[in-house]
Amino acid sequence: MKLIKYPVKENWKEILQRPSINSTSLQDKVKLVLNDVKQNRNNAIKKYTLQFDGVNLEDFTVTGYEITEAIKSLSAELKTAIQTAANNIKTFHQKQVSNTEVIETMPGVQCWRKSIGIERVGLYIPGGTAPLFSTILMLGIPAQIAGCKEIILCSPPNKEGKLHPAILFAAQLVGVTKMYKIGGVQAIAAMAYGTETVPQVYKIFGPGNQYVTCAKQLIQQDGIAIDMPAGPSEVCVLADETAQASFVAADLLSQAEHGADSQVLLVTNSQSLVAAVEEEINNQLQLLSRKDIAAKALENSKIILVNNLEQGIELVNEYAPEHLIISCSNDEAIAEKIINAGSVFLGNYSPESVGDYASGTNHTLPTNGFAKAYSGVSVDSFVKKITYQKLTQQGLQNIGSTVELMAEAEGLHAHANAVSIRLRK
Repeated sequence: MKLIKYPVKENWKEILQRPSINSTSLQDKVKLVLNDVKQNRNNAIKKYTLQFDGVNLEDFTVTGYEITEAIKSLSAELKTAIQTAANNIKTFHQKQVSNTEVIETMPGVQCWRKSIGIERVGLYIPGGTAPLFSTILMLGIPAQIAGCKEIILCSPPNKEGKLHPAILFAAQLVGVTKMYKIGGVQAIAAMAYGTETVPQVYKIFGPGNQYVTCAKQLIQQDGIAIDMPAGPSEVCVLADETAQASFVAADLLSQAEHGADSQVLLVTNSQSLVAAVEEEINNQLQLLSRKDIAAKALENSKIILVNNLEQGIELVNEYAPEHLIISCSNDEAIAEKIINAGSVFLGNYSPESVGDYASGTNHTLPTNGFAKAYSGVSVDSFVKKITYQKLTQQGLQNIGSTVELMAEAEGLHAHANAVSIRLRK
């Protein structure tokens, strides 16, 4: 990790840049696959599954037999762990459901809003370097609570043409209705446009690499909604002298192992903590099974030494991290000053990995600075809200002149007449 000491504010924007690749080249490659799937459907899926996943599949659909065998193969301990996480996630997300409330804005004028589950949604679950079955819980549970009728899942197959057993177990646990062994850009295209096998969905959810993220952004131009433009994962740790160096190092490495294009940041006012964390990272890195990936991510990462915590808070808000860990003595007071972050973890005993799996909050979060404008996935992400109004005759008389005057002032005489013709009756 690169150490930057006491940077002046004018240099923050440059210092906080995320890793990037040639976006023009990326879009060209992604558009090629999207258009091919749109035109050639299943045949294109087969071609790209062989090209990118190294397996020749005639049928992408996950069968009931595959699900049964997967469930049998998992240990009882892992099933229990997944169920525990699912229960916590359900408990947290269930509280996000609000009752419909009728508001009388003036006598005889009633307005209300109702949440309706999006009829058909698509979930993309990465499975390349790591089978992220936890993401199924994070997406499938709020979709189920929201009342989505069809939940479609796509995930890349392994070299044997199968999905990880834990993916299949988690999917059936949360009510996924159809599962397909399709990965990458071709999976996004299949759900966006539909094929002979995969139904077209109305909104697509799920994290992925830069190709998947680019594909999601491009399909928006064709009217398919997405959860957010989430890219490579990231974490920022804001720490003072009370932080445990070993904990901080572990948190940074847990995010760095996601992928070579991930980024981790340590922002601190403690010079002694910097040295201790650097030593801990070197020691812990050697013990990781994904140390090569984590080491590559650390090349994109920084330790930033600031003059004081107030400056650190300002810098964190400018960065707008996906995950923010506050390892400081007054963590709750600092959290009140955070305005840009996807999810916040308070104190020395709240590792980001707990939120990734089982505390109950959602781990599908805005990255790349989008936390300045986007929220993480919630039950709200899976519903559309329809407004209603009903006026009595008296209500129209009460509000009628207001509408007539405003419509006439805008030159929209037919709008005014829609009220006037009723009042005359």
